[in-house]
Amino acid sequence: MSGPIVVVYAVALVVIFALLVAVGAGKLARLDGASYPTALMRAGNAFAAVLTCAAAVTAALAALFT
Repeated sequence: MSGPIVVVYAVALVVIFALLVAVGAGKLARLDGASYPTALMRAGNAFAAVLTCAAAVTAALAALFT
């Protein structure tokens, strides 16, 4: 496979994983009794945290392999 296609697949996989984590966090917040806006905020925070973690890992690996 060529380089750009692998990057697109990796980005898509990370975004899908982040969405799954966000949905899980929102569902757990609702089950805990949080209101809809609070559950959406928790889901958004979880989504952002996963993307931030993925960016940090990517930066660390890029620095390691260059």
